[in-house]
Amino acid sequence: MPDLLKDMFNQDSLRKLALDVQTVYGDFQADEFLRSAMDETWDDLELKARVRRVSTSLGRHLTSDYGSDIAILDKVVAKHPGFLGTVFPDFVEVYGQDESDWEISMGALERYTRYSSSEFAVRPFIIEQEERMMAQMYAWSKHENEHVRRLSSEGCRPQLPWGQALPKYKKDPTPVLPILEQLKADPSLYVRKSVANNLNDISKTHPDTVIKLAKGWYGKNDRTDWIVKQGCRTLLKKGNPEALAIFGYRDKASTDITDFAQSAPSASIGEDMTFSFSIRAKEQTKVRLEYGIDYVKANGNRNRKIFQISEVTLKKNEEKTYVRNHSFKDMTTRKHYPGMHSIALIVNGVECGKLDFELNPRSGP
Repeated sequence: MPDLLKDMFNQDSLRKLALDVQTVYGDFQADEFLRSAMDETWDDLELKARVRRVSTSLGRHLTSDYGSDIAILDKVVAKHPGFLGTVFPDFVEVYGQDESDWEISMGALERYTRYSSSEFAVRPFIIEQEERMMAQMYAWSKHENEHVRRLSSEGCRPQLPWGQALPKYKKDPTPVLPILEQLKADPSLYVRKSVANNLNDISKTHPDTVIKLAKGWYGKNDRTDWIVKQGCRTLLKKGNPEALAIFGYRDKASTDITDFAQSAPSASIGEDMTFSFSIRAKEQTKVRLEYGIDYVKANGNRNRKIFQISEVTLKKNEEKTYVRNHSFKDMTTRKHYPGMHSIALIVNGVECGKLDFELNPRSGP
């Protein structure tokens, strides 16, 4: 598999797409399509730009009749599942927003999402025809196919990664809630993950809305409880007391923390840091244990990232000792910078101790 998702769109995969289209539509000029898609700017295009380049190149070389083009793509889409298949709903997004094409586009998005999600393509339709499109999304939430049900939730997430912004739903997520209500006990984990992610998005701008909903949902069944827990994860990491209370986490006063220590006063980029502590319950209590690393950023400021250790119920006077390693290896999602860092121990949302340490530049080659 290519190292980067964008590299899935390459000479081989696009040629296969072109030949598959040509098999259905004999006048399709496969070589011309490839030349127009992979021109001299191709290497500089990022993932979504490549998807858009392929879909618009298809549009230039198909019949120029939208309904006919969709009929052709319908016969090809199943041969290109996964991320490569995002080209098909993107084609609908580019060419299918005319009022006269509404039914064709809705049918195509419903079909194509089963091979590669239409979550990005529905968003311009929501922006342009909100009431009508959200009615369609709600109808999809009752669909027999899990991919279509997931689309109804994923497509209207207020803060969908890589997706076109839905600023109206950041401001007021009310229109999204009936869809989440419909899906709150969905049998598909694939769907439930999307509902939880949608709730988590909403919690970032409307925490009170999510807390109210979570209180009403929690305790009904295991499926819904899982969604609520995952949907409140940002609130839990922030130590929101109302969110913590929903899941039975009491204040820190019911526990004692001792022997919080780190293995060394410093570490180097690329190395691990080991820390340990003990916790004792004064009475039976449910405990959520986390730690935060205050990372030094490129500009010298510090930013905290929260990591979970454990969730455990302790009996009265029960004591547990924890030892954890934290890696300071650079990753694609995080680059480390030298300077004074901190590690904070967090119990039920409350910081219970903090240790400073120096993160040194990488040692050796």
